[in-house]
Amino acid sequence: MKKRQKNEVIIFDTTLRDGEQCPGASMGLSEKMEVARQLARLKVDVIEAGFPIASPGDFEAVRAVAEHIRGPRIAGLARCLKGDIERCAEAVAPAGERGRIHVFLATSEIHRRYKLKKAKREIIRQAVEGVKYARRFCDDVQFSPEDASRTEPDFLAEVVRAVIDAGAGTVNIPDTVGYAIPSEFGDLIAYLFENVPGLEDVVVHVHCHNDLGLAVANSLAAVQNGARGIECTINGLGERAGNCSLEEVVMAIRTRKDFLRVRTGVDTRWLYPASRLVSRLTGMTVQRNKAIVGANAFAHEAGIHQDGILKERSTYEIMRPEDVGIPGTELVLGKHSGRHAFRNHLNRMGFKLSPAEMEKAYEAFIALADKKKTVYDDDIIAIVQEQMAEVPQVYVLSYLHVSSGTGTVPTATVRLRKGRKEFQDAACGDGPVDAALKTIDRISGVSGKLMDYSLQAVTQGKDAVGEVNMQVSYGGGQVVSGKGSSTDIVEASAKAYLNCLNRHLFMKDHASKKSKAVRDRRSPGRKSTRRAGGR
Repeated sequence: MKKRQKNEVIIFDTTLRDGEQCPGASMGLSEKMEVARQLARLKVDVIEAGFPIASPGDFEAVRAVAEHIRGPRIAGLARCLKGDIERCAEAVAPAGERGRIHVFLATSEIHRRYKLKKAKREIIRQAVEGVKYARRFCDDVQFSPEDASRTEPDFLAEVVRAVIDAGAGTVNIPDTVGYAIPSEFGDLIAYLFENVPGLEDVVVHVHCHNDLGLAVANSLAAVQNGARGIECTINGLGERAGNCSLEEVVMAIRTRKDFLRVRTGVDTRWLYPASRLVSRLTGMTVQRNKAIVGANAFAHEAGIHQDGILKERSTYEIMRPEDVGIPGTELVLGKHSGRHAFRNHLNRMGFKLSPAEMEKAYEAFIALADKKKTVYDDDIIAIVQEQMAEVPQVYVLSYLHVSSGTGTVPTATVRLRKGRKEFQDAACGDGPVDAALKTIDRISGVSGKLMDYSLQAVTQGKDAVGEVNMQVSYGGGQVVSGKGSSTDIVEASAKAYLNCLNRHLFMKDHASKKSKAVRDRRSPGRKSTRRAGGR
């Protein structure tokens, strides 16, 4: 492993693992690959690509990132269980020497008593066995004592000492529930360095959650007391209130290097593009006043501020917009742009599409350019996002007409294509969107209940593309998320609803085939009889 300088802070990005655990922020494989490519472009040190044992999809995502992404180390998460570790080792194997197995086990008294029901001695034994077993598959093993900030300091030191002796090269100290206060958390890191022999010979990370809005502050306090790795996510995505925000902590270190006296290897010019990409792919809007990447981060309205900025930018700006990758203008392409220019621009933005996906994206771009005066990068991202859908398009919207207004009963006429056949119907609703969704229900014969709906403008202007994110329940506790975009918000809503419907039908079909395969394995005789019958 590369020898680190004492003043170099490792940036461990967990957007694809912890970030994706944010409710409503799930991504498909191709979307995860786009984020991973952007993280490599950012030059983060480690990408935690997922939790391989959690699902076949997570396993495939970690394996794909390990196989195709160059540069950062690729980590997978695993509990201190042999099955988890074996699955994780298999997933990160394509990364070779850059692969990392990240094992964890809860250590706090509250977790020991109520979740694990284990004594301290059992916790240490399982942690040591987990690290040793992971070392059989991978030289780079990281251990995290879950809920470390609420663990008794003396017991935490004992656990850390044991896993280092077992072979962990990185020890991560998580503030799992965002409970810590910066001075307290900094003192905890200092305590570990004072009481764990050999801690200075491994890398100490911190993983701070934002439940009290202190994740960045706690991470910086830890760095001031000897930690040299920060686990974070793009836009601060993550469980509950999220994680330490990558863009915020990186720019804090860069801007206040005079005080913190450390640095990162992140190419900050890709921070804004990465933030925007993750926002579009997850459907999680970045608040306007968010530090570093929010729409208002470099906006100045007060007259005194504007006067100062015009005279000298440093009067009211502690960093330059271009340092984080905010462009002066986004106007890039028009309807007369050819395929070659479009392809080159997508490559510059970090997208890699197959020839078929590229052709569909180009056709959608030309159609959008005919409707819009100005096409922005975010418009392009919205187009590409639709082409990255991994779910088979059972139903495709081919025609939509709505009638609505004061004193008029909102009515929608919808035509859907299913294979080579087209189906058309109409329905009334409380509004044009409701009417369109009810018509889709009538055509498909599948009724969904809208649980959550959000609309945001992808770009500025009266002709801005609108992006709709929704969650739809289809009964049985299944809630499906979907996205759709268009300059027409009713069309965007219909596309998002169809995206949910297609996902539901895909998942239902997949579950049916899986169930049939299980039945066939249990009853091989009946399986062969059906085949003999000439079905």
